[in-house]
Amino acid sequence: MSMIYYEDLEVGSTAKFGRYDVSRDEVIEFARKYDPQPFHLDDEAAAKTHFGRLSASGWHTCAMTMAMLVENMKTSRQAGLGSPGMDNLRWVKPVYPGDTLRVETTIIEKRRSKNRPDMGLFKSDLTIFNQDDEPVMTMRSNGLIKVRNPEAPIEE
Repeated sequence: MSMIYYEDLEVGSTAKFGRYDVSRDEVIEFARKYDPQPFHLDDEAAAKTHFGRLSASGWHTCAMTMAMLVENMKTSRQAGLGSPGMDNLRWVKPVYPGDTLRVETTIIEKRRSKNRPDMGLFKSDLTIFNQDDEPVMTMRSNGLIKVRNPEAPIEE
């Protein structure tokens, strides 16, 4: 499989990928280290909240999503250069131990960098779904990617 560069990206193209099984131990371990709120750590405390039971931190959901994104980049052989950030992050529905997550993404925009002609930027809308096809998180991702031919003129 050949490498995917900026020129290969198509606005409007979609991809579905990933599988992440959410475990109770991982939910608690992540929460202990990064988000030690009671509803991420303790069944009794969580039962008294609107979550109703132990739930994963939203930041843990982001980390699980990142794991699926990176795995997809490896198999799709994308010439990725990192990310300057994300926009519009929303935790739509709680993620619980026992859930299985997956990703759907649509490229909504792309442009070449005027300052770095070897680099392109693309924006994608991501939706993370659970095993019941319910959205649990949405965000807009901003990705950097290598340009195959940096000497080519930058289109306006």
